[in-house]
Amino acid sequence: MEKPTREDALTLLKEFNKSESLIRHALTVEAVMLHFADLYNAEDKEMWGVVGLIHDLDFEMYPEEHCKKTKEILEERNWPEDYIRAVVSHGWNICTEVEPLSDLENVLYTIDELTGLIYATALMRPSKSILDLTAKSVKKKWKDKGFAAGVNREIIDQGAQRLGMDRTKVIEETIKGMQKVAEEIGLKGNL
Repeated sequence: MEKPTREDALTLLKEFNKSESLIRHALTVEAVMLHFADLYNAEDKEMWGVVGLIHDLDFEMYPEEHCKKTKEILEERNWPEDYIRAVVSHGWNICTEVEPLSDLENVLYTIDELTGLIYATALMRPSKSILDLTAKSVKKKWKDKGFAAGVNREIIDQGAQRLGMDRTKVIEETIKGMQKVAEEIGLKGNL
């Protein structure tokens, strides 16, 4: 495959994922990746979105082989090596040894977990909306280790360091990316 399109990625995502929450997570990460692609003046913005869409491709069917199975699936379909590497690198030190190196890879590594924390924080608001969510609210929930306990806050902090951004800035930019797709990801709320 020369250069996978968003349509290719979405078709593949839905082939391996039936869970609404996993598809919503993929759309969330895609939107945030596209937002950061703008911040970084990325040459191939579409690649950032496509990688965001398929980053958890194998998670529903093969949670024990996360990232490894995605690599196999994408290789079987002749996806470009740089896409495969980018996807696999988001599992660095969790389920793979592939270290994120490029801006795209480091952003994905950083925001994957963070989108979960932000999503959960937005749902706790009276408005149930991402549109009126602030970084301050997310930082308050950050401190409560029992809240969204599955979110690995260390990875987010490591990622922010890798990006050379402070945590607040990363949270703010991730919220902005999610706001662009508030309706699609179920966080328009009742403002």
